[in-house]
Amino acid sequence: MEKDPQSKFEVYGREMIEKDVKKSGNSGRIYLPPDWIGKKVKIIRID
Repeated sequence: MEKDPQSKFEVYGREMIEKDVKKSGNSGRIYLPPDWIGKKVKIIRID
């Protein structure tokens, strides 16, 4: 099976957090700081 090719992304922002995705029912979940509520975020899978 061939591995997915990687892409390079250039993103400008204010803060970055690296987290592990946790199982939540039939999907995944990431908990972020409460002061991020209502903010726009971008998620990039790195592995």
